[in-house]
Amino acid sequence: MYNELYAAWQREIDDPTLGGLPLDFYAKIAEYLRRIKEEDKVLDKKSVKMNLLEHESANVERMLEELLGARYRKIIKTVTKSQKLPSELLTIEETRMCETFADFAKSYQKFAFNLTQGQITESAKAATKVEANAEVTLPHKRSTIRFLKNIPAIMGADMKSYGPFVAEDVASLPPQNAQILVKQGLAVLVEVS
Repeated sequence: MYNELYAAWQREIDDPTLGGLPLDFYAKIAEYLRRIKEEDKVLDKKSVKMNLLEHESANVERMLEELLGARYRKIIKTVTKSQKLPSELLTIEETRMCETFADFAKSYQKFAFNLTQGQITESAKAATKVEANAEVTLPHKRSTIRFLKNIPAIMGADMKSYGPFVAEDVASLPPQNAQILVKQGLAVLVEVS
């Protein structure tokens, strides 16, 4: 599996176009990493095999991070430019995640085109009729938490970077991230009224 990951990583780094991956590529990588970590637990910490395994694990994680970052940028670029989902090049997980983005990209580009033509949709017209001093309430898509411990910067579910945070900091994060931090005992939910 290491060689497959290396080949995919090398291709994504060297080639500016999006490369194809087998549909089950990420499932295989996850299984590979799980086996490395299990073997890591049973080996003598001072053995040569343990040292090699730690280096292999670090290389796999680094290549995987770089591969994912490169693919993410290329997928976003491809979908926004062509308005077409390159499903033949994507894994199962990537295809699922991209479906909503492709729809968003198409809708937004149509909106932008119509706007440059001096046209606006009926729903946009209705939204602009809201009184200037009326308060518009947006759907609540954030959770406010207070940190109990220092934590480094994290990548939010909305793909934005948050932090780093120190104990007693208060922040508004996507609910998925807030829930994980609370569950891990790193933060507590704050009621906002």
